[in-house]
Amino acid sequence: MRILSGIQSSGELHIGNYLGAMRQHVELQTKGQGIYFVADYHSMTSVRDADERRRLVHDLVLDYLACGLDPAASILYRQSDLPETCELTWLLTTVTPMGLLQRAHSYKDKVAQGLQPDHGLFAYPVLMAADILQYNPELVPVGQDQKQHLEMTRDIAVKFNQAYGEEVFRLPEPHILESVAVVPGTDGRKMSKSYGNTLRMFWPKKRLRKAVMGIVTDSTPVEDPKDTAQTVFALWALFATESEREEMFVRAKAGGLGYGDVKQDLFERIMGHFGLMRERREEFATRPDDLEDILAAGAIRARELSAPILESARQAAGLGC
Repeated sequence: MRILSGIQSSGELHIGNYLGAMRQHVELQTKGQGIYFVADYHSMTSVRDADERRRLVHDLVLDYLACGLDPAASILYRQSDLPETCELTWLLTTVTPMGLLQRAHSYKDKVAQGLQPDHGLFAYPVLMAADILQYNPELVPVGQDQKQHLEMTRDIAVKFNQAYGEEVFRLPEPHILESVAVVPGTDGRKMSKSYGNTLRMFWPKKRLRKAVMGIVTDSTPVEDPKDTAQTVFALWALFATESEREEMFVRAKAGGLGYGDVKQDLFERIMGHFGLMRERREEFATRPDDLEDILAAGAIRARELSAPILESARQAAGLGC
């Protein structure tokens, strides 16, 4: 079974990304042939600095390896190392209805957030469809917020198959990732790179502690009961057992518990949870040439899988001899 997923290299990954997707990607690699790519083409809709893009790709590869992705068992590659993806994007673009793209929630949301609309942002779902369909995967793990894009991929595949009378593309099945309650950022809003409220698990120890200790809380005195719905408790609970949560909430409601104590405990739990991953990342970071070798080998293996499908699409459309 082929399993396909990618993460956009548009910013440093944080605890929310890990809990919402990365850890589940790593777990799924034991279920079949995992194909994972760093989506640097997609990052071009928001990152306009070449050196920054290369740095973010490098960091994302380190993060994946640190979190347990096995490049020997799975395929890990950089999206732009397969420019054939862009050719397939054009083939699919020619059968994609404008109305389908205009209904994309992601496009409307990003424009509402202030991003300037351009063709790349508008046509993003077609590139995503090419990423997926070039492998005809059986399973595509996505979060609930990406479900519409996968549905659009299925619609585009149907349009192409109908247009040329051949079943070139298999309709991929979504694997909705285990639901994780929205991970709050340090300011109480959803943890997001665009909000600047993240906790990055691989930050240096001092920086991570400073960010944790800066989590916004109210001014309730130490001796008074605390509202356990606050951000600091929600983040702490992500790294605690059920019995630990019950005990902490009893203490909080009884009074006498300081927010600083909760933050310190949260910091120690984050360091403990990601300790081995931090060590692995530091070790991989000392071997930058090995990272490029991993990506290059991954691109070769990815091309071997995608080439026959792209050729079938070209032949069906009457391209080439």
